[in-house]
Amino acid sequence: MAPARAVTVPRLLTKHKQFLTIPLILLAFPAVAFAAGGGDQGGRAWISQAEVAPRGDQPEAESTTSFPQPVTNFRRTVDRISRQIQAEERAEARKRQREQEERFADLPGGVSLETLNAIASCESGGDPTAVSSDGSYRGKYQFDYGTWESVGGHGDPAAAPEAEQDYRAALLYTRSGSSPWPVCG
Repeated sequence: MAPARAVTVPRLLTKHKQFLTIPLILLAFPAVAFAAGGGDQGGRAWISQAEVAPRGDQPEAESTTSFPQPVTNFRRTVDRISRQIQAEERAEARKRQREQEERFADLPGGVSLETLNAIASCESGGDPTAVSSDGSYRGKYQFDYGTWESVGGHGDPAAAPEAEQDYRAALLYTRSGSSPWPVCG
């Protein structure tokens, strides 16, 4: 009985090896056929520039092979869309910059942007959501609730939009100068 088992196990392993080899060959065949010229271009996976461009339009030093036309078209489309996205992002950044400049153009009392930026940088590092360790000072300019309400703010200063924090800080600076910020003003 032992010899029969010894013969059966190698045969079984051989069958399993063939079972795995056949699907691998079947998977590799289309890739090899495509590379050899059996692609979806009517048997021409790679086309030469000479076949695409007339002789007078082809530079002498240009390579004679290129990507298939669908791949070239896809790459051009991706490049065009990438350029459009980048242009839209630049336009959006310019728009945000203009809005920020307009927002600070009419600060109360003629407070300068440089003054507000210096105070905010010192108080909170310019972070509109900053909260002091004990929670009593909040936002970009580290307002306490009483001071925030005295300049018309409602709710949590750290939850208010940055533009509102800037406006309220400019109001406070117009009324009290730099005294509300003894260290940073």
